[in-house]
This record gives sequence, structure tokens and C-alpha cells, in this order.
Amino acid sequence: MPADLAVIGLGHLGLPLAQAAVTAGIDTVGYDPDPRPYAELRAGRSPVEGALTASEVRRMLSGGFRPTTDAAELGRVRTAVICSPTPLGPDRAVDLTALGDAARALASRLRPHTTVLLESAVPPGTTETFLRPLLEEGSGLVAGRDFHLACSPGRLDPGNRTRTLANTPKVIGGLTPACTESAAAFYGRLTDKVVRARGPREAEMTKVLETNFRHVNIALVNEMAVLCHDLGVDFWDVIRCAETKPFGFQPFRPGPGVGGHGVPVDPGCPPHGDRASGHSLRMVSLAQEINDRMPSYVIQRCATLLNEHGKSVRGARVLLLGVTYKPDTADQEAAPAREIATRLMDMGAQIGYHDPHVLDWRVRERPVPRADSLYEAAAAADLTVLLQQHRTYDLQGLAVKAQLLLDTRGATPAGAAHRL
Repeated sequence: MPADLAVIGLGHLGLPLAQAAVTAGIDTVGYDPDPRPYAELRAGRSPVEGALTASEVRRMLSGGFRPTTDAAELGRVRTAVICSPTPLGPDRAVDLTALGDAARALASRLRPHTTVLLESAVPPGTTETFLRPLLEEGSGLVAGRDFHLACSPGRLDPGNRTRTLANTPKVIGGLTPACTESAAAFYGRLTDKVVRARGPREAEMTKVLETNFRHVNIALVNEMAVLCHDLGVDFWDVIRCAETKPFGFQPFRPGPGVGGHGVPVDPGCPPHGDRASGHSLRMVSLAQEINDRMPSYVIQRCATLLNEHGKSVRGARVLLLGVTYKPDTADQEAAPAREIATRLMDMGAQIGYHDPHVLDWRVRERPVPRADSLYEAAAAADLTVLLQQHRTYDLQGLAVKAQLLLDTRGATPAGAAHRL
């Protein structure tokens, strides 16, 4: 049976989009070449931890959602939205492999008058100089004439139940005005507000700006946190005071590293085609360098605290609390906890962890012991390190029970723990 919509890529972007579409009454098929998402969804489970609950998956399936690994389904839809992962590769350039595979799978089945939308985070120019040629060569159709093509980068905030796709403005940039309007007509069924960009590059660059804004500002407060510790200044109190300014300031908070799906991108170094400009974003590169140093700084603080209490890292029992990249979700994407655990293990520490959202955690493919009783584990550990402040944690009680507590999130009351 034909469907109104195909969501290509059933990850952290595609699943919520498919859910919103089904809720809006749009006949939706979800395609992923990986058989695991298909198997998990057919079994009534979310293939992405924390993205959807089992009851939400069941409602999607009962609402007509059809997950599939059969690319032939892509030739029977009016709208196709590509939500393929675009991670950073070893050279820190955006890896477009999955996007290319999705484009080729769609291209050979693309029909005239279809609307193709790109939600994946990509460098500016990707829609026009990477995606468009693959679709045109594989289909024999011309974008902007035979089918509509537009970019509308994902703006989801995992775990945020207040800001959803429905009440978060959607930025859209089409190859032509008609492409933009076709995309707007589709997203208008899902969201309260559509913002029209001048074109695909402007839409792509909007995502780059939003992501880099976050990383640069986190780098600023991370660097200031290190400086304030050396100067004996309570930086958390500084932030508390600064955020009372009603204009010209937006609070960001330091932490043990920066996780998440949005990776910093230097659009001056595209992974395809010619260099768009003669400039790289030096501030973005510096911010990444600063943020990448934070796990090492946490290790340094751990070693110093243990040493001050007459203990060595080697043989010390260290309990890590919260191994996800943000509070109150199970999402571990790029969370600094794994790097911190690895470094502590290399130094001879005995690592355990607790996280109410993560029941099984592995480092170097080896399971890390999970604490059943948080207070007992904290009392037994030589050092407890708070890496993520999940809402279920009683931090005041934890500060009393723990032998030694390092709070990397500034979540404990002043004076109750050693803070980053």
C-alpha cells in the first residue's frame, strides 16, 4: 500500500518525526537498512534508548506506522524525509556515508512530484552539491522541476517533554520557492510555526550556528571554571549572579565534557566539493579543543582529591553517577563518562557506576558493575563523581553518605561537595 510519508533513518531524528506524523494522521513508513531498528520496533520496543516508551511505540504501530528494511517502499510515497546519521569521522569531518546510502536507495525509486526533505545535520552546501546529484543521477529526474528538494535540519531536544516538534519552529530552505512551499505544506501539518529560509544553504547554516553557539559557550564556561578553581572563586555562584542580568547574557554551565548528537562543524572545511571559503572557524576549533580537555581535567581533580585524602588512584574504588549526556534520559551519545571511566581504569582504579536510566553499561566491551543501592555504594567508594544530575538523585543526602564527592555539574548545595 502507498504511504504519505517515508522516514529514512530510524534514529534519534527519525523516530520522533515518525511519531509526530502518525499522531497527525499521516500514513507513515519508516525505512532503515539496519535490521535492528525494524526488529525492535516490531517487538514493540524503541531502537533508541529513551527516544520513545514502549506504549508510544505500540500506539505508533496501532496507528498504522510500518517499519521496514525494504527500500522498495520508498517508491510509493509522496514525501520522503532523510534522517540519516552524520557523525564526525576520525578526521573530525562530517561523515556523509549513511546519507549517501539513503540518497541512492531513494533515487532509484524516486517518482515525479515527490517532496524530498533532508533533516540530517550537514555542512552548508550538502543539499545542493552532494544530495541533489545523487538523487538526479539515480532517478533521471531534475530537482526543482520534476521533484521538490529542501533542507529542514532537525531541532529536537532529546528528553525534553516541553519542547516537542509541534511547538518548535521548523526552518525550511528549498531549492526553489516551489520546493520551499511544498516542504512548508508538509511540516505545517506537524508544527505550529514554519520559518522560511532563503535557500538550502541558509537552512543548513542555521543548524551549524545553533550547534556551534552551544559548543563555544560551553567552552567559555568550562575554561572559566578551571580558572576560578585555581583562583579560589566559586564559579557556580558567579553564574548564579550573572544570570540575574535581564539582557545581554544567557547562562551556560560547565561540566565534564560535551555530549549530544549536535557536533561542532567548521563549514570552511566541507567534506565534499570545493572549499566554500578561505577561512575556517578558529573559535569553533578552539572551543572543541577546550571541551575535549575536560575529561582529563576531571581525572586530574579526582587524582588530586584522592591524594589529599591519603589515597592513590591505583586501587581506589570510584563510583560514577550518571553516564548519559544529559539529565533524565537514557541517551549516551558522546557522553564524557566513558572516556573518564577508561582513563581511571588505565590508572588502576576500580570503577562502578549508577544511573537510573542505564541498566547495563560497558567500557571497552566489558561490563561495569552497577550499584544496586546508591547510598551504600557511595559510602563504600573512596570517591564518588557526579557526572550527570538526574532528577531522582537526592544530592544533599548523597553528599552526607559519600566519603568523598566530586560534583562536576554544580548541582550539590554550596559546601556540600567538591565542585568542578
